[in-house]
Amino acid sequence: MKLTIFSPIMKITYKFFRSIRQVVILLTILCFSLILLSSCQANVPQNDQVTRITLWHGINPPVNRDVFQKLVDKFNQTHSDVQVESIYAGQLDQQMPKILTAFVGKVPPDILTFSPQITGQLIELNAIRPLEDWLDNLPLKSDITPNLLDELKLDGHLWSVPLSTSNIGIFYRPTLFKAAGITNTPKTWQELREAAKKLTVDRNGDNKPEQYGMLLPMGKGEWTVFSWFPFLSSAGGEIVRNGVPNLNNPQAIHALQFWQDLLKDGSATLSPPERGYEEDAFLQGRVAMQITGPWTYITKSQIDYQVFPIPRDVEPATVTGTGNFYVMKTTPKKEKAALKFLEYVLTEEFQTEWSIGTGFLPVNLKSAQSEAYQQYIKQKPWIKVFLDQMSVARSRPTLAGYSRISDSLGRAIEATLLGDSPQVTLKQAQERLELIWGK
Repeated sequence: MKLTIFSPIMKITYKFFRSIRQVVILLTILCFSLILLSSCQANVPQNDQVTRITLWHGINPPVNRDVFQKLVDKFNQTHSDVQVESIYAGQLDQQMPKILTAFVGKVPPDILTFSPQITGQLIELNAIRPLEDWLDNLPLKSDITPNLLDELKLDGHLWSVPLSTSNIGIFYRPTLFKAAGITNTPKTWQELREAAKKLTVDRNGDNKPEQYGMLLPMGKGEWTVFSWFPFLSSAGGEIVRNGVPNLNNPQAIHALQFWQDLLKDGSATLSPPERGYEEDAFLQGRVAMQITGPWTYITKSQIDYQVFPIPRDVEPATVTGTGNFYVMKTTPKKEKAALKFLEYVLTEEFQTEWSIGTGFLPVNLKSAQSEAYQQYIKQKPWIKVFLDQMSVARSRPTLAGYSRISDSLGRAIEATLLGDSPQVTLKQAQERLELIWGK
């Protein structure tokens, strides 16, 4: 009877252990094969000598990404000891969760490309290594535009080096200006507001213009904050004083009110949420003016375009758009390889090809003075608008906690663009910051 009860179980058990034995044999063969394969690879000396590193970036538009990839390929072809894998990690606003997850999981990239406003947060995470000792011993240091390095410093250390620099202006469609009877580009906020009204066209009288004077970036992300920052600076404002957030000030309210006034006039339209960098409406002639920088796809298109500086309120101003390289804390070998790539990025050769291919401004003085770049400027005279604006360009804060400031400010801008009072939205933003700042 016992045999009757247990014999099915015994059969299953026998089959189970027989399958286990087969798996063990298979795994043994597999392990032996892997050992044999690894021993074969060990006999290939060049593999041991190559340091492979990963680089994350958010370079856009895609045509600029292609230029960067070609330069990375050129580095890989000319360096047998270091190979760089360049990975597009998405828009900067989308990258932070990936960066934090990679750091917590101890699988960060070896090089990170980002705006300098992330510096304080990366220092808090102990994720990056300072670079001043390396750069001070680099002959190329004297070729770098000096004032660019100030934006990359915090707490007495240099934390990144520039890939490129730029600032933002306002691109416009000359044919639409001519059709509206506008002969001079706006120099002041009031002139910008008047031009936007003239450029807004409702052809069929349904109170829904087919053409707007200007596009404003909708959303609470960094692109919106970045685009608004020149107006804050032109009004004489700032958002940090003595290392403490100060969003609710008269100049910030004034600058935010100006954006809302453009919407109330009916002469500006909002971009899709968090997509203020997209240029489809401008390219299709549905908006006549767009805030952006020299990297824009507009310059690669076949449409008519020109650019003018950000109009002033109390003083001329714009904002720097610097893309930086951070060396993440990984291993000494990989950090050394990352620095080798960064040295290549700072060279005249790289900067000239990169700047001509993308529209970004070179960070190497020799590159800016090179015959090739000077010829490029002659072919594209609008680039001088951005070169000339560098003297009035200001940077956003790089202090630890900037991400909290940007988030609160972005929410205030978004709420104001949706109709709330700038006095109320900035007051709420400041109160929110004060609750969390000490923490």
